[in-house]
Amino acid sequence: MKLAVLTCGMLPIPAVQGGAVENLIDFYLEYNEREKLHDITVYSPWDARAAVHSDINSDINSDINHYVFIDVTSVKARISRKIYSYLHHNEYYNYFIEYYFEKVYSDLKNKNYDYIIIENGAGLAYKLSQRGFNNLILHLHNDVLNSQTRYHDIIGNSFKKVLTVSDYIKTKVSTTCPVNRIMTVYNGINIQNFTKPSTTLNRKDFGFSPDDFIIVFSGRMTKDKGIAELFNAIFQLQDYPQIKLMALGSNFFENASKEDAFLQELKNMAKQIANRIVFTGFVPYSMVPAYLHIADIAVLPSMWEEPFGLTIVEAMASGLPLITTRCGGIPEICEGVATIVERKDIVNNLTNAILELYEHPEKRKQMSIASQKRAQMFNKESYAKNFFDALKDIQ
Repeated sequence: MKLAVLTCGMLPIPAVQGGAVENLIDFYLEYNEREKLHDITVYSPWDARAAVHSDINSDINSDINHYVFIDVTSVKARISRKIYSYLHHNEYYNYFIEYYFEKVYSDLKNKNYDYIIIENGAGLAYKLSQRGFNNLILHLHNDVLNSQTRYHDIIGNSFKKVLTVSDYIKTKVSTTCPVNRIMTVYNGINIQNFTKPSTTLNRKDFGFSPDDFIIVFSGRMTKDKGIAELFNAIFQLQDYPQIKLMALGSNFFENASKEDAFLQELKNMAKQIANRIVFTGFVPYSMVPAYLHIADIAVLPSMWEEPFGLTIVEAMASGLPLITTRCGGIPEICEGVATIVERKDIVNNLTNAILELYEHPEKRKQMSIASQKRAQMFNKESYAKNFFDALKDIQ
C-alpha cells in the first residue's frame, strides 16, 4: 500500500529530539524498511539533524520510506505562522500545529495515498474529513477522542480504523466510534537497550554509595506524573537514610529552554533533604538505560489516567522491581509483576510499598525476574508487526 503518515507536528522524524510518539514512528519505519511492506511518506517538522539522519540517507530507504519536511522554524516560517495566527481564529489546535497542517495539506492534496495515518491528531482528521478525505486511520496515543471531544461525532465516523495504545483508550474511543473499527496495538521499546545498556555509569558519580537503596523516578517532571507525591513519601522515610531518590528527567523534552514553576517547587522541596534526592535534568533517551541500571527499584506513581506508560516497560526491561499506580492503561502492562497501589492516600501507600521492597531483597529479586520476562511482550519488533498487521483487514 501507499501510505502517508502525519506526525503530531511538534517534533521531527527521525526522532532526533526524542518524544515517545516519534520514537514509535521510527520503530515501525525501521521495520517497514527491513520488511519492504509499504511505500510510506512521512510528513515531519523540519530539523537539520533529522534531514541528514542515516535513516534518510540509506540507499534502501529511498525506495521504501520517504520524508517531506515542513519548515516551521526558520525566520520566514515564524513570520508566516504569526500572520496565520492573526488571520485564522478558533481553529482546532494552536496556530503552530494548524500552520504545520496547512503546509502538509498543500502537498497532500496533490498526492494519491491508499490511506493516511494520523498520529494522535484527532482534530486533523476532522479537518481532512471536511475536505473530502475518507481514507483515514488514527493511531491514538492519548485520550483525545471520546464522547466529550469537540466534533466527536464527525471525527469518530471519519476513520477506516483507529489503533489505540491500550484497551483503556479503546474503551474511551468506543463511546464515539464503532467498536469494530477499533483495535489495540500495544507500544514497544528496544528491549535490548534496556536489558544490556551499551554504557555503564558509576553510583559515586551521583553521590551515591554502594550501600544506598536507590529509587529511580523516570519521566517528565509534571504534576500528573506523581513526582511530588513520591517526594513526600521520601520525607516520611527519613528514619531510613540509605533510601535515596534519583529523579531522572526534566519538565519537558530536549528543547525545553527553562524550568517551569512546578520543577522549581520540587527543587525547593528537595532542599529539606538535599542529600537524599538527586536531579539528573534532561537525559538523552539513548542514555536512559544506563541511568536506570544504577537503581534498585523504580517508582512511577502516575496520578492521571495514563494511556499506556512507556516508562513502565522501560523499568521492567531494566529488571527493576516496580511500584506504580492503578490508573489508565498501566495495569494492562504490569499487573501481576509490579506493586500497584491506589491513588487514594497515595503518599502513605507509596511509603509502605517502598519499605516492603527495601526490607525484602528476595522479593525484589523475584520481581526483577518477572519484570524482565513480562517486558518481552512489549518489544519494538512485536509492536511494529502488530501495527502493520492491524492495517491488513481495513474495509
